[in-house]
Amino acid sequence: MPTLQLKLSPPQPAERLQVLARRLTDLVAQVLGKRREVTAVVVEELWPGRWFIAGRNPGQPTALLEIRITEGTNTAEEKEAFVRAAFEELWQQIGPLAEASYVVVQEVKATDWGYGGRTQEERRQSKTPVL
Repeated sequence: MPTLQLKLSPPQPAERLQVLARRLTDLVAQVLGKRREVTAVVVEELWPGRWFIAGRNPGQPTALLEIRITEGTNTAEEKEAFVRAAFEELWQQIGPLAEASYVVVQEVKATDWGYGGRTQEERRQSKTPVL
């Protein structure tokens, strides 16, 4: 049940955001082995002048993608592959990104989050998929 939060500057056309959400969801399924039907992508767009690197407007597109996954469900190699593939997808969709654009994988304890009113730990104990 990964959740992705994507912050972008400058704002992008709605069609591009739709494609980006689909492609990021595909990467989550392909690279991290997560279920598409419980993968959520939330996009927040920031106007130029709202994003700074080294205290200045970067003058080129920037992105921050954070994904939350259940702790211990992916290897270091899978997470590294996701960071690389997600950055490449952002680059393809938005154009050359400022170097200080980031992809962050955050692992959350199974007891600390869930969906549909059940924690991931509860799903694990009941043998319901926790992906």
